[in-house]
Amino acid sequence: MINKVLFALLLLGAGCQKSDKATVSTAPVVSRPTIEQQGKQIEYPAGASALQFFRTETIRPQPLSADYQAPAYVVATVVAAPGAPRPLVLFANPDLTSNYTELQQHLTNIRQIQGVNIKQKEIELARANDLASHGAATGREVLEAQTALAVERTNLANERSLLAEHEAQLQLAGFNPNGLQRAQPGQAWLICDVPESQINKLRVGHTCTVQFTAYPDETIHGRIESFGDVVDNTTRTIKLRIGLANPRGQYRAGMFATVAFGISEGQFMAVPQTALVTVQGRDYVFVADSNRFERRPVTLGQQIGNRIIVFNGLRTGEHVVTKGTIQLKGLSFGY
Repeated sequence: MINKVLFALLLLGAGCQKSDKATVSTAPVVSRPTIEQQGKQIEYPAGASALQFFRTETIRPQPLSADYQAPAYVVATVVAAPGAPRPLVLFANPDLTSNYTELQQHLTNIRQIQGVNIKQKEIELARANDLASHGAATGREVLEAQTALAVERTNLANERSLLAEHEAQLQLAGFNPNGLQRAQPGQAWLICDVPESQINKLRVGHTCTVQFTAYPDETIHGRIESFGDVVDNTTRTIKLRIGLANPRGQYRAGMFATVAFGISEGQFMAVPQTALVTVQGRDYVFVADSNRFERRPVTLGQQIGNRIIVFNGLRTGEHVVTKGTIQLKGLSFGY
């Protein structure tokens, strides 16, 4: 009887053990990436679920264009001046007004000296020489005539020198002094500063759109008239002058505006902002190849919209990570 009871207990224990084994489950194994070459190479196990998190974009050269915008202001307007020989040019900068006024005065002086004074002194000298040759004038009278002519020529040289100074100030402000002489009422000019890197994409005669702070609901079209002759050493910009019609005189000197230029950048490789990471002043992207990721240093150009030009570091057809770059940055650099 005892043997039967022991046998039954043994069978019951064996059944319990089988039941316990059947209920044991194994936790899923976490797929961790392998990091090599000081973070330059990151490799996940093939088929790892984490790979589904990343998104990539195939890189190819593409045409890029953008609207470049620059702040501007009305630097001068032209208004009629009844009774005056020419229209008035009103500048936003009082110094330019002074330069232009002085320029007009020196031009008047030059015309007087060159067209009247010097010619008169040349006639007087010729007469003195003729009289002296016939014994009707002394050498002193001839010398005095020569001196008077030399004084007028010196005055002409001084006026031209002073004129050049004022012309230089106007040119630095983006104006052609000769063009100002031909200005007609109903004209206005804007000045804006354009980076020297953009100058090669703009041409005299190109149109642009202008939106004034004072007239936010109006879009006006202007035309590029000239570029400055000097690059600002601090900002690396060049002054650009834009002309626009102002028949009603509503655009007044000193008014602020925004100018937009449609610029074609050409064919470039570019990546979205989300593809870039910057560490210690250097820029990187991650290039994907199946389950492997390579950290790649790149040389960047300007930003156009939400894309940034890449000059060096990528080849056509490569797949750049556009989603998950922050995670790869942490694995690659250890934070």
